Amino acid sequence: MEPLLKEGERIDNIGFGNLRLIQKPGDFCYGIDAVLLATFADVSKGGKVIDLGTGTGIIPLILSHRTEETEIIGVEVQKDSYERGLRNVDLNNLSERITMIHVDVNEIAEKKLFGKHSFDVVTTNPPYIKGGSGIKNKEEAKTIARHETTADLSDFIRAASFLLKERGDFYMIHRPSRLVDICFLCRQHKLEPKKLRLVSPNRDSAPNLLLIHCVKYGMPELKFLNPLYVYQENGTYTSEIMSLYEKNK
Repeated sequence: MEPLLKEGERIDNIGFGNLRLIQKPGDFCYGIDAVLLATFADVSKGGKVIDLGTGTGIIPLILSHRTEETEIIGVEVQKDSYERGLRNVDLNNLSERITMIHVDVNEIAEKKLFGKHSFDVVTTNPPYIKGGSGIKNKEEAKTIARHETTADLSDFIRAASFLLKERGDFYMIHRPSRLVDICFLCRQHKLEPKKLRLVSPNRDSAPNLLLIHCVKYGMPELKFLNPLYVYQENGTYTSEIMSLYEKNK
């Protein structure tokens, strides 16, 4: 029998029910952005959801806790992360609700793994750093997770449009510096931006993350939500961040 943990791995409680996550700090560990996206996404009971670039499955795990009778698929290109994700599904006894797929986002349409326009919701926390820019990490896993390497922003948005049903919902977290690219590409692929929320480390800092919700074939109208602050002056989470965990215990 294969051991649950491999060299360099650990198991963490993620703060949502009794869910636990196998991680390897030497490769990559999830951050607050995954929690923000998973709690920003509005998934109806019985919906069909796919998470693009799922890593070890943190977003599908949180969504499984927040929703009922929902089928969730996680897509990951890195083999080690994908295999860790499989063990995370087994660890939490969620094999009946979560399926992990090892494939590049670029190949989703080509390989016909899923029917066109077959999902109610698409979520993604893609690599933030534009290909060819930024300081690359020595560890390949961290580089692929943070930099556009195998697929770029347009590839993730194109895949989301291919997968979503008419009036389906697309949720993404990214950097404010890419806002113009995001809105242009989403509209180009028939994903109309509907809600936008900027996230700042604290009240004295400029936004460093954005949450965006688009609707497939939606009518043009973008609503700006109140800004979200992650930390208080003393370095602890704000009450709103804490409430994300409290509401989902």
